Amino acid sequence: MAVSGFEGFEKRLELHFFGDDPTEEMMGLRLLDFESLQQVLHAVQCTVVSAVGNPYFDAYVLSESSLFVYPTKIIIKTCGTTQLLKSIRPLIHHARRLGLTLCSCRYTRGNFIFPKAQPFPHTSFKEEVIYLEECLPSNLCYRKASVMPSKIASHSWHVFTAASNEAHMMVPHVPDVLYTIEICMTDLDRASAGKFFRRPGDGKSGDTAGKEMTEITGIGNINPAALVCDFGFDPCGYSMNGIDGDRYSTIHVTPEDGFSYASFECVGSIYDDHDDVVQVLKKVVQVFRPATMSISTTCTSHEVWMRVAGAVEPLGLKCRSCTVDEFPAAGSVVFQTFTTRRK
Repeated sequence: MAVSGFEGFEKRLELHFFGDDPTEEMMGLRLLDFESLQQVLHAVQCTVVSAVGNPYFDAYVLSESSLFVYPTKIIIKTCGTTQLLKSIRPLIHHARRLGLTLCSCRYTRGNFIFPKAQPFPHTSFKEEVIYLEECLPSNLCYRKASVMPSKIASHSWHVFTAASNEAHMMVPHVPDVLYTIEICMTDLDRASAGKFFRRPGDGKSGDTAGKEMTEITGIGNINPAALVCDFGFDPCGYSMNGIDGDRYSTIHVTPEDGFSYASFECVGSIYDDHDDVVQVLKKVVQVFRPATMSISTTCTSHEVWMRVAGAVEPLGLKCRSCTVDEFPAAGSVVFQTFTTRRK
């Protein structure tokens, strides 16, 4: 908990691995026992509160955001004053025991609301990059760090990527090109934010409270096909993971007035119906009605991000800035910021 309030903005880490034996990659990281995962999360300073899985991956709701474990990919997203980057060394160690080698890393985050409350190594982006450089093995030789600015002082996008030669060469040949959309929303509509508070002494479990919040807010309609794992925190706050085949989506909400924040993240393929992206973005904005928001799209194709502004501007948000950068083994990162037209 930060001195002035809870830090909603997440830190996000994505690690990709490969194995010499194809049989090792079939289950891969999913073979990590729960005790090992708990050890990793202990270093980060968070815990598992709920979990769900399917034939493709496992999804965990954490006390501070989410964890997704695929056979050769792991994504950890944490908020508050967690020390996310301290997960790298133990994860590399556990993966090595499973016959897997790290081949790429991507770290992203927005601007912290309470930067002075962040512990090492998250005291500054410079410190984070130094720590990343020290943790990552030398085979990840293609590295880049960048702060993508915007015309809104409170919203910039920090990106660090590192890739081995194999991962760097693979990108143009990926048959099913995936994209990641990360949305950060602040100054939420008060009525919308109010739905993520629990009544004192309601006697409900976090799972029960989460299911009610999913229903009354309309979050369950964002992707009706997804299996939702949700949790409502006491006295306020909400997290959910949605799993739909091999795709995930995730939402996290810090609703307190004065530093309200919500995030939405999902993955998709450029071969999907592009109208799906538009409809998802519209539903997300309608659930939270933020006054300010940023959308980061990571993809090797420009087809996805070009639809972003067209999806949200009819809802009363105006695109204020758009920044593009290229990263090894990640492709293009496009960072767009929006505010309500009255701001």
